[in-house]
Amino acid sequence: MLVLVLVALAVAAAVVIERRRRPDVPTNVGHTLPGQLDRRDFARPEAPWLVAVFTSATCSTCAGVWEKAQLLASDEVAVHEAEVGVARDLHGRYHITAVPAVVIADATGAVRATFLGPVTATDLWATVAELREPGSLPSGACDHGVAGTQPTSGHAPGEPQP
Repeated sequence: MLVLVLVALAVAAAVVIERRRRPDVPTNVGHTLPGQLDRRDFARPEAPWLVAVFTSATCSTCAGVWEKAQLLASDEVAVHEAEVGVARDLHGRYHITAVPAVVIADATGAVRATFLGPVTATDLWATVAELREPGSLPSGACDHGVAGTQPTSGHAPGEPQP
């Protein structure tokens, strides 16, 4: 009986020591934004361009980003707000884990540019202008990440976000 008790104590001590040795689970979480959208999920799927803004009613920064994005609405550009309380399904479908998130997609739903977090009106508007009409930015000006037809503005789709 004494041997069984000693073995049990040894096993318990080994378990406690092993648990203390394990490193903590990483707490850093990377956020990614989608590389493709189904345009039918958003307003005016027939428009050549979509600016989708993923927001939360509890996010004060989101309101400012949404205000800037709304001004882009035109015949050529559909603008859609997906507030998490109203559009939880869209946030889940596109794996949106942080807001505000802006996703700019072309007529096929290919994501051409993204922004995560606050964005200036200048950066947002210039990015959409350059995507709609390449070469519209003055020579030598900041390219806002738009390089030809590459989907790189703000952040490339799938690129870890700050």
